[in-house]
Amino acid sequence: MNIGDVARLSGLPAKTIRYYEDIGLVSPLRSTNGYRSFRESDLHKLAFLNRARSLGFTIDDCRNLLQLYEDNSRASADVKQIAMEHLIHIDAKIDELIEMKKTLTHLVHECAGDHRPDCPILEDLATAVSGETSPKRAVSN
Repeated sequence: MNIGDVARLSGLPAKTIRYYEDIGLVSPLRSTNGYRSFRESDLHKLAFLNRARSLGFTIDDCRNLLQLYEDNSRASADVKQIAMEHLIHIDAKIDELIEMKKTLTHLVHECAGDHRPDCPILEDLATAVSGETSPKRAVSN
């Protein structure tokens, strides 16, 4: 299969497939004219990588998972450990997103959203950067 075929079948863009080849995740055959020739095993690896990435695994995680997948003497505990570590990162990200939502919801509620220039959202953003509230803009009447 050529790169267009394997891109269509794996659901990955050709650019991503080339990147995965550059970093050694897949190694398609090369014809005498230099064109890539993908095997079914390459397609399977790319589909595997696509699914793993869609679950948020890092490239390094994907590399480790792919190595474990190809190792018939692997211990499932090794796979589980990678997945558990990823779950910890997901939980931390969810907590962070919940806090972001709370803060932004509060700020949106506090903002009058009218014609006046006073805006607690902007004041909060300015405070977060400098640690102090920025000088208020002069209001002309």
